[in-house]
Amino acid sequence: MKKYLLLMAVLLLAAATFPGMSPAASAQTPQQPEGMTPEMEKKYKEFFDGEIRRLENTLKLEPWQTFYVDSILHHDYDAMQDELNQLRLSKVSNVDIYTSVKDKWNERMYEAIHKVLDEEQWKRYLKGGADKERRAREKRKARTENATKK
Repeated sequence: MKKYLLLMAVLLLAAATFPGMSPAASAQTPQQPEGMTPEMEKKYKEFFDGEIRRLENTLKLEPWQTFYVDSILHHDYDAMQDELNQLRLSKVSNVDIYTSVKDKWNERMYEAIHKVLDEEQWKRYLKGGADKERRAREKRKARTENATKK
C-alpha cells in the first residue's frame, strides 16, 4: 500500500509540474493510427477496453497495474501498427516480414507486462494463453532462422 501511495504521489507531482506530459493524460487519450474512420476508432476503443477489462478481471489487477498494462498495450500496439503501415506504404509483399514485426511487438508487450505482474498474476496470465502464443512466436523465429541458414 505504501508503494502505491508513493507512486500516486510521484505521478501527481509530475502531472502538476508538467501538465502536458502527464502519464495519466497519455493513458486516457490513446494515440490512434492516422486515417481511422469514426467506426474504426470506435472498434479500436472497444477492443482495448474489452482487453483491459478481461485482464483486470482474470488477473485481479491493482489500479496501478491496470494503468501500466493499459499504457503498455496502447503504446506497443500503436507502434506495431505504425511499423506495419510503413511496410504497407513501402509495398512489402513478403508475409514473413509482417509476421516478424507482429511477433517482435507481441514479445515486447509480453516482457513489459511480465514486469508489472506479481508471480501469481503471471501464472494466470500464462495459463490464459500468453505462454502458448510465446511458444508459437519462438517456433516461427526458429523456423525463420533455420531457413536463412540453408
